[in-house]
Amino acid sequence: MLFFTDNVLSSDNAVEVVVHPSTNVNYLSKNLLRSVFSMRLRTWQNGVPIRVFVLPDDAPLHGIFAKKKLNVFPYQLRLAWDRLVYSGTGQAPLVVYSEEEMRTKIATTPGSIGYLSEIKIDGSVQVVHINE
Repeated sequence: MLFFTDNVLSSDNAVEVVVHPSTNVNYLSKNLLRSVFSMRLRTWQNGVPIRVFVLPDDAPLHGIFAKKKLNVFPYQLRLAWDRLVYSGTGQAPLVVYSEEEMRTKIATTPGSIGYLSEIKIDGSVQVVHINE
């Protein structure tokens, strides 16, 4: 019997949180990261609006990010976003359809945040380290 594993799906460090380089954020607490991705925190400390980018709900990397970095299931994020949208109190994050699009959007949108596989990270975005 053969077992195949996908490096992206099995490594704890396979997904990293990334921001626009001008954001000047090197570290975030897990709670602050949850606030950003649940769309409750809307601006950075310097007053710049936070633009959150995510992959579609069914993208494997989105599931890994939600579970490993936020400690929630993707459907829990969706419920929170839908609640904001339907109550008129907020908006959902912007959905991109590939990691290349995610990297491009984050690299060109001041105040933006998202996530990428380690292998997709280049000098156009800044990695943010998450503290427990």
